[in-house]
Amino acid sequence: MSDKLTRVAIVSSDKVCARHLDINIEEHKGEEATRARNIEFKGLMFANHDFSGAYSANQKYEPLSKCRQECKKSCPVVRSGKLCIEVSPESRIAFLSESLCIGCGICPKKCPFGAINIINLPTNLESQVTHRYSANSFKLHRLPMPRPGQVLGLVGTNGIGKSTALKILSGKLKPNLGKFDNPPDWEDVIKHFRGSELQNYFTKLLEDDLKAIVKPQYVDQLPKAIRGPNKSVQFLIESRASLDNLDDVLDTLELRHIYDRDVNLLSGGELQRFAIGTVCVQKADVYMFDEPSSYLDVKQRLAAARMIRSLLRNDDFVIVVEHDLSVLDYLSDYICVLYGQPAVYGVVTLPHSVREGINIFLDGHIPTENLRFRNESLTFKLSEGADEFIADRSRAFHYPKMEKTQGNFKLQIESGDFTDSEIVVLMGENGTGKTTFCRLLAGALKPDGTRRVPEMKISMKPQTITPKFEGTVRQLFFKKIRPAFLSPQFQTDVVKPLKLDDFIDQEVKNLSGGELQRVAIVLALGLPADIYLIDEPSAYLDSEQRIIAARVIKRFIMHAKKTAFIVEHDFIMATYLADRVIVFDGKPGIKARANVPESLLTGCNTFLKNLDVTFRRDPVNYRPRINKNNSQLDQDQKASGNYQGFLKGNSKGTLIKHLRALPASMPQTGRRSVCGASLLPHGLHHALPLEIKRRAEDDCNASKTDDASMMTSSRVLGDAASVTETYSLSHNDSDIGGDEDEPGG
Repeated sequence: MSDKLTRVAIVSSDKVCARHLDINIEEHKGEEATRARNIEFKGLMFANHDFSGAYSANQKYEPLSKCRQECKKSCPVVRSGKLCIEVSPESRIAFLSESLCIGCGICPKKCPFGAINIINLPTNLESQVTHRYSANSFKLHRLPMPRPGQVLGLVGTNGIGKSTALKILSGKLKPNLGKFDNPPDWEDVIKHFRGSELQNYFTKLLEDDLKAIVKPQYVDQLPKAIRGPNKSVQFLIESRASLDNLDDVLDTLELRHIYDRDVNLLSGGELQRFAIGTVCVQKADVYMFDEPSSYLDVKQRLAAARMIRSLLRNDDFVIVVEHDLSVLDYLSDYICVLYGQPAVYGVVTLPHSVREGINIFLDGHIPTENLRFRNESLTFKLSEGADEFIADRSRAFHYPKMEKTQGNFKLQIESGDFTDSEIVVLMGENGTGKTTFCRLLAGALKPDGTRRVPEMKISMKPQTITPKFEGTVRQLFFKKIRPAFLSPQFQTDVVKPLKLDDFIDQEVKNLSGGELQRVAIVLALGLPADIYLIDEPSAYLDSEQRIIAARVIKRFIMHAKKTAFIVEHDFIMATYLADRVIVFDGKPGIKARANVPESLLTGCNTFLKNLDVTFRRDPVNYRPRINKNNSQLDQDQKASGNYQGFLKGNSKGTLIKHLRALPASMPQTGRRSVCGASLLPHGLHHALPLEIKRRAEDDCNASKTDDASMMTSSRVLGDAASVTETYSLSHNDSDIGGDEDEPGG
């Protein structure tokens, strides 16, 4: 028996400048080739003209606004006399009849702008629509299921429905079950969710038994939203405090030194901590936190996570939306993944354990539904030990020991060096001078005294991005980075992976925070320079975009043989990018010191030791995971001084020393067996120095059948092989890692 066809049309009226029409017909084959169609329109706009004047021969239009409604003319349903694609002069936005569309696929080929698209959508979701805002708009399928006494984590891309889900669960938005023209009453809503945990939740919410408090996503808009003459932090927190944890909140979130300030004078990180603190001092039944880690450094993120977990009581609900996966892992008890098409539709999965849920999101495949929502998997394999070999030492740069005083803040910088094809990540708390260090290297600031930084060509992406350009993104690129933007290599390595085509013809001033961040990254990488200074590239980006941006930056730096200094608080992104690390320590805002560049292992160990936090690696995708405080693995790693958990028993330096010693200390028979890849971890033999490879190849060619020699070389390489074996196994031992969903937690 054939299932009923599902057709859904989405009209995105916010993309006025795009002047494109996107129709997404979702296709899903069931037992008898059942197809569900999801049609998406992305702003069928005609510049400043309505449809009545679109055919006027006397009017002149820009090239992109010369839409002749080819899709409507070629539609077989329209040509048969039925209005499948309907355009009224009053609307300026096309309307598509979902019941009339047959999904023929002609209009995507006829559209001269290539704006019509076809995507997939399972048919069975039609009966699981939770909310739809209006005709041809975004819709959300299913809802996350909060559980009392546990923290629910939500993970998904931007525009996928996480904030919509929070509005529904907080009672600010009544779900209409997709019936936007005739919304159901609460009795029908509760009946729709009968048999699930959401039935009891909405019943309590309807009876006013649940009080919900939401920490908003955009904390930089808080000063404008607060009414009243008294806007001091002390008044706003104390006037809302209904729990006896005020002192604990002030100390954990470091709010005492800003207690007397007005919120108008707070920085982004201070506003974030103020917003979290304001929620945590109130008594409520449902606590919701929308992106609580933005603007915060690693130490403050962990402190905020501990503060949020302290709110847990047996009958309270806590829901967190977070893009920093290591913080979400540390914070949550279980995970719901949201997938779909941004601004088109979103689907909420069933609850998963923390590790399984985040791994499902990174893998892009849901085993329980046998559904793949992303073409590629996202992994975090690190070529440990290879960084010493692949760096091009032919061009080395050096910066001197410097000091810089700004008001009451003093920064001391130890001398250091760097090379081409190298990424140096700056790690430290907020207020320890990381941005000041970047500006000193860029020449925007002059150090105290007579010492000067050697002049080099610098390209810098600032921390805060303020759009001032009058024009579209494409016009901005042609004005600033025309040669790079026209380069096929740059398009392949940078522009296309960051998916700028979705908004490249929109006005720069109309872009969202995440879109602006991607534009700024492309602008910084598009300028020819010796050094690229990139300050917080993950800000405003969702989890998937952060990983893609990290890959883009790393690939570009390696291919261009340049150097990058990156300030990053997302630990997953920082460890993925870093070849070496500069650790900033000291007292934030008063006196700080930038240490000499260190290797990734020793630098992260130093940084994490200051935070008293240990990490381990997930055995599936190698992402860093925070150990629960005082878990068995946490205590073991702290006792051994191995805070990052990459290697056990032997350090990366031991492996490098073994490999460096091969050409000089090994006999001829020993060097001969280096070409045997089985003695080294997968991929590491590619990172050996050229002289080792050449001597090994020569020796192998000279005597390929000398079995006795090979046995001797195996004994000589015993120590090195044991070290490399330890490294390869260290990725697979984290099942003893300290989460409630794993043994030994």
